[in-house]
Amino acid sequence: MKPILTACLTLLCATALHAQSIAPRDGWVVITTEKTHADLLTDLKAAVKANKMGIVTQAGPTGAAKARGITIPQNRVIGVFNNDFAVKILALSTAAMIEAPIRFYVTEKPDGTATLSYKTPSFVFDPYMKEAGPDLQTLAQELDTRFATIAEAARD
Repeated sequence: MKPILTACLTLLCATALHAQSIAPRDGWVVITTEKTHADLLTDLKAAVKANKMGIVTQAGPTGAAKARGITIPQNRVIGVFNNDFAVKILALSTAAMIEAPIRFYVTEKPDGTATLSYKTPSFVFDPYMKEAGPDLQTLAQELDTRFATIAEAARD
């Protein structure tokens, strides 16, 4: 029984270490930086505002975990959108608005630097393209450009 327990613990530890990095995947943009989590988060918020978008939601488990005596890497999900895009998308597809706000994800790596990740808006809205038509594709591409601009500004 002891070898099985050791193997399980080894697997759990390896999984936890692997879970700290965001790997590239379909529909995602993953940007590694040399910034700290706090600096990248500050720069992301400034870039969102500078690009005429709003921070609609913020969430992250780090503070609640700390209150429970658990230390985990810093991470924060920032939901970003604006009312102009919301009204236009809602006119095309009521269902598509479940995807708003679109989220940026700021994660701390083991070396103390941070990664900025997000799903591209065109990827997020893809399931609704057939019902909403080409106007949704146009709006999603506009959002792709806006999100890329925000991400580049936050990274630099």
